[in-house]
Amino acid sequence: MTFILLTSFLSFLLCSTSASPPNFVLLFADDLGFGDLGCFGHPSSLTPNLDRLAADGLRFTDFYCTSPVCSPSRASLLTGRYQTRSGVFPGVLYPGSIGGLPLNETTIAEVLKPLGYATAAMGKWHLGLGANGTFLPTRQGFDQYLGIPYSHDMGPCHNLTCFPPDVKCFGFCDLGTVTVPLMHNEVIKQQPVDFLDLERAYSDFATNFIISSASKKQPFFLYYPSHHTHYPQYAGPGAAGRSLRGPFGDALMEVDNTIGSLMATLEKTGVINNTLVFFTADNGPELMRRARGGSAGLLKCGKGTTYEGGMREPAIAYWQGTIKPGVTHEMASTLDVLPTFAALAGAKLPPVLLDGVDMMDILFNQGKSKREAMMFYPIDPTEKYGLFAIRLGKYKAHFYTQGAAHSSSTPDPDCPGTASFKPHDPPLIFDLEDDPSENYPLSLKDQPHVQAVLEEILKVKADFEATMVFGESQVSKGTDPALEPCCNPECSPKPSCCHC
Repeated sequence: MTFILLTSFLSFLLCSTSASPPNFVLLFADDLGFGDLGCFGHPSSLTPNLDRLAADGLRFTDFYCTSPVCSPSRASLLTGRYQTRSGVFPGVLYPGSIGGLPLNETTIAEVLKPLGYATAAMGKWHLGLGANGTFLPTRQGFDQYLGIPYSHDMGPCHNLTCFPPDVKCFGFCDLGTVTVPLMHNEVIKQQPVDFLDLERAYSDFATNFIISSASKKQPFFLYYPSHHTHYPQYAGPGAAGRSLRGPFGDALMEVDNTIGSLMATLEKTGVINNTLVFFTADNGPELMRRARGGSAGLLKCGKGTTYEGGMREPAIAYWQGTIKPGVTHEMASTLDVLPTFAALAGAKLPPVLLDGVDMMDILFNQGKSKREAMMFYPIDPTEKYGLFAIRLGKYKAHFYTQGAAHSSSTPDPDCPGTASFKPHDPPLIFDLEDDPSENYPLSLKDQPHVQAVLEEILKVKADFEATMVFGESQVSKGTDPALEPCCNPECSPKPSCCHC
């Protein structure tokens, strides 16, 4: 019956959109925890636009990213492949990184462009800059780009204004490197970036892109990887001091305002009924920042760890008139976005091994997921240790555990960086339906069915790892200060002279 329903829907979609394939808006928050949104239970977050998308769309309770830190997670989102295949590991890329997302990897934008899609990205790229802009979005399938090519804390920020009228950024950002630039396509537009005006610039960019595409009756893909709610938080006049949750809440409100502006533009241009909007985040909250670091809700630990709080994310799918309101408990992942967009657009999949599956049965029938398992790699994956954990159905097995500095300051001793690498043989097994907080490992001795679960998990692990070929590590290629972006490249002394 499910197959018949899905087939009927696809036939309708292809007939009704043969002249106008669906548009896609992909929203990707930064360091946002499972418990940070109002629609996911936070009592003081003000996110009315995301709450409205959740109320009128499909909310996921069991949605995962592929890495507990930024760059690897973004690589997987855009390629539908675990970061170990593309080589975007260990850790993250930096302003002067020599490597980046390899150009032989195929992004969502590159999948859609042969079908005539207009493509644009705005916000935090963090998949490499490289010599002469080698790895920028404009080299990876995007027609236009406006944003910061890496994390906005990767440059001196102590003298920059993060909140009006002149509240300086809180804490410490990277020193000894260039100030953070705002780039348009491959040209530095501003250095250092004006945080107070940044979201307005993004909103204007998105509005112009959507209006231009709609006026040409051209299908479009807009990718918005937000800087919010990564540290240091910032917000312009429209959100600063207006939330109930301090600087973190203001930053969260600002990204919600931008999303509200995007939705209003989709409606005004008449394309909202033909646009799939998908929201999720790159990894869990940076708990070391305390109240400025987000919340994983009832989940264990946060950023930097392979516990649920590090990689289980809020997710929402919205398509007015097409996706029915509801909640799904089916397992899905950022890996599944590329195959889903490709299927809906009628695009060819890249001729490589993909780790994603399409989510159409979940989205349109609230049916079953095609995803059998979710694999958990640490920040620094190696072929020697392989997977740290696997979720199969409702069960999750930890073969290795390790804390992270990103998740310090919590009372749980398993979370901070002082919780050293620990192998588990047999693995720790949790029933995530009964125990989503991963507090109570199941006993092989006292619960006989757990042995059968373990055997099935071990088989899935062996089958998966047999297909895994680690790509050349892009992060391990190192850095070259000469690659750091400077709007005045002939100036001296660097990096302090790089401003415009």
